[in-house]
Amino acid sequence: MPQTPKRSQLSWAFYDWANSAFATTVMAGFFPLFFKQYWSEGTEATTSTFWLGLGNSTASFIILFMAPLLGALADSSGIHKRMLAGFALLGIVCTAGFFLVDKGAWQWAITLYVIAIIGFSGANVFYDAMLPSLTQATDFHRLSALGYSLGYLGGGLLFLINVAMTLKPELFGLADAAEAVRYSFLSVAIWWFVFMLPLLLGVKELPATGSGGFSVERGLRKLLTTLKEIRGQRNLWMFLLAYWFYIDGVATIIRMAVDYGMAIGLPANSLIIALLLVQFIGFPATLVFGRIGQRYGAKTGLWIGLWAYVIATTCAAFMTSSMEFYALAVALGLVQGGVQSLSRSLFGQLIPEGKSGEYFGFLNMLGKAAAVLGPLLVGVVAATTGNSRIGLLSILVLFLAGMWFLRKVDDSVIAGSHSPGKAT
Repeated sequence: MPQTPKRSQLSWAFYDWANSAFATTVMAGFFPLFFKQYWSEGTEATTSTFWLGLGNSTASFIILFMAPLLGALADSSGIHKRMLAGFALLGIVCTAGFFLVDKGAWQWAITLYVIAIIGFSGANVFYDAMLPSLTQATDFHRLSALGYSLGYLGGGLLFLINVAMTLKPELFGLADAAEAVRYSFLSVAIWWFVFMLPLLLGVKELPATGSGGFSVERGLRKLLTTLKEIRGQRNLWMFLLAYWFYIDGVATIIRMAVDYGMAIGLPANSLIIALLLVQFIGFPATLVFGRIGQRYGAKTGLWIGLWAYVIATTCAAFMTSSMEFYALAVALGLVQGGVQSLSRSLFGQLIPEGKSGEYFGFLNMLGKAAAVLGPLLVGVVAATTGNSRIGLLSILVLFLAGMWFLRKVDDSVIAGSHSPGKAT
């Protein structure tokens, strides 16, 4: 099979650059801060933590049921790019909508946030599904790492601009930091829209695997067939179980880290600096993990990353200063992108040809199913005990369970087992 042109691969990877602005500025950065200090002003810290956790879990619960069906429909109908564009636009519009939410209107803020995450996560189902069509299986780790590394760099660059807007609003012609944050949300929407265009224009659509066009009934039938197939592939469902647990811990830390830092009394500026450290350290570190995956196997890279998460989470529960939070940010920045990218590429090697949409739908489903538990677990434990540190420690259960199942994945049978499909 002829190699897919590098230009198409770069166009695909640039979508990570586009949508990571939402993950960084909105989910990890300004939304938790603005939700607690502006939209939920006057409420208890544990109460706003609960609503933020509930919002994250609600969005994850919805996409949990949608992702596999959406992937199956896209596979059978050949509409991956159109589905990606539709969900991305949903997230873009809701992100722009934050600009219009008034102070104290936390109900509107959390509603838009839930819908925006659905758009963000739904689009990722179709984005991830394009990976097997773009290169040979032996190069999955490198290409997946390229996407995530561009995401860290792009998301970090816009976030750096947004932080400068909040620290020096007068230089940007803005009245105060609150107005700067509102315009930051608007900038994310514009960034996301502009930089998803290379993928829409430069990557060919995957071929339809069925006939008769778009059909929910056909999608459901394919979904049931896929479930039966997965049951017969022990290596695959062991990895899915491992991913279900450990990616929950990763996603929970990404979404709740700023809220946790505020709850234990760290200054907001320190939290923002820590997020910037994660972004810019994550850019080169993710590329390194791509090389580790190619040379030593994805499972080795995942072990390194997950042990780092266990140690960092334990240490975070006892930290008291901004310098300790910075150290945590450096540690997670070194491994976060590696865990994400190697999970995607390892799964891409495990799935059959021509079924990337529905199988990646299951991967996203399990990730979101786990994220229903994670943020809610942190929020409920923190609210029940009145101690955010104990809430954070609850995440360790998820990492350790994921590592236990990952032990049972036999990566010796992966190499050369997958031949990527061809885009049309």
